[in-house]
Amino acid sequence: MAQTTTTVRVRYAETDKMGVVYHANYFVWFEVGRCELLRAAGSTYRALEESGVTLPVIEARCEYVEPGRYDDELEVRTTATLLSPVRVQFDYEVVRTPDRALLARGRTVHAAIGATGRPTRLPEHVKEVCA
Repeated sequence: MAQTTTTVRVRYAETDKMGVVYHANYFVWFEVGRCELLRAAGSTYRALEESGVTLPVIEARCEYVEPGRYDDELEVRTTATLLSPVRVQFDYEVVRTPDRALLARGRTVHAAIGATGRPTRLPEHVKEVCA
């Protein structure tokens, strides 16, 4: 099971009028974590798509535990799990770096889709990352 930690800093544009991170931004950071996990494993989303395979999100969830605020340094911890030959799940934890407070946890499930728009098997290098 592959795991990476990616650092992000909350930008002003990612907060609401109360100075709290807008909820949808966690899903953006989840994507950052996914991309970095694939990159750390020696691949990229771009290479995957160029090979004719896309990984659309078919399920997404996020549990908000504590608010993040402008200029917080965060760690996005991403773990991949193979669910089937055509599905992969990524689990996430977003942690504020200085005090290690858990801000959110979530997951996304992705299906491998081929160039015809039909389900296809995940490439071997992606399965190896998730196994």
